[in-house]
Amino acid sequence: MLRHQRGLLESPAFGKFGAALFYLLLALSLFYAASNMNYSWKWNSVPKYFAYEKVETIPADFDGTVKVEGNRLTIIGNDGETKSYVIPDGYKLEVHDGEEVYEGDAIAEYKHWVPGPLINGLIVTLKISALAALLAFFIAIALAFMRISKYPVLQYIASAYITVIRGTPLLVQIFIFYFIIATIFEMPRFYAGAMSLGLFYGAYIAEVLRGAIQSIDRGQYEAAKSLGMNYVQTMSYIVMPQALKRALPALVGELIALVKDSSLVSVISITDLTKVGREIVANTFSPFETWLVVAGLYFAITSILSYIGHRLEKRMKLKGGMA
Repeated sequence: MLRHQRGLLESPAFGKFGAALFYLLLALSLFYAASNMNYSWKWNSVPKYFAYEKVETIPADFDGTVKVEGNRLTIIGNDGETKSYVIPDGYKLEVHDGEEVYEGDAIAEYKHWVPGPLINGLIVTLKISALAALLAFFIAIALAFMRISKYPVLQYIASAYITVIRGTPLLVQIFIFYFIIATIFEMPRFYAGAMSLGLFYGAYIAEVLRGAIQSIDRGQYEAAKSLGMNYVQTMSYIVMPQALKRALPALVGELIALVKDSSLVSVISITDLTKVGREIVANTFSPFETWLVVAGLYFAITSILSYIGHRLEKRMKLKGGMA
């Protein structure tokens, strides 16, 4: 009997079922707690923040009678004044020939779907994360090579930068960069936020790359030298491909952390996903639904990055391992 119970507990299927049951009970508990708070759930208001139907109208400029001729509409005013309108493609006439209209009435309208604030905020988050990641990677490569350089001045410069950046909070660095450096150079807040993230994560990625480069066996340097390769060729064709393979899991982890920390740029009024969430909460007083949706969007981004990272790892292993 004991052996049967132990086998059940060690079963992956039972483990998945138990984990799903645990989180289901947790969600129900939170829902029950919110219900006891007399919280009114408003999930039906969430979809319009992803996308909504926008209505654009052409208003009448004065009172009069409508005359329709194809895609041209003319309003003949009561005092004899006339004005013609060319109705663009896609617009639907809201009046008929001979109908009377008053100033401000819609004579034609165009309905179309547009992205809502959540989609716009998501796009800003993706843009600022991509720009920051690109900047961080180039900074990291430079710092990593400075750290392993044979010139002490480069080593000290890189070491001091990494120590200061990793020893101070990202939020403080964003404030310093935005209110001081960005103000001096009149830099837009979007680029100030992206550069703050890039400078911060460049220090962390630099240490990941430095460790990966130094983990390559010294014999490979000697082998490359015996083949007549110079330092740049050795690094480009021998060392860096192997170092990047070894550093890939850590690099993906840093990229995921960068995406999550991009939410901090909302403190300098960049309309990213987090700032949009705060604005929706302020307008609708629906914090639970809003923040759950925002968290789900961040989770979707990081899950996709994690999946891509795992796929790259598997592909590299099939091509000869991670070494």
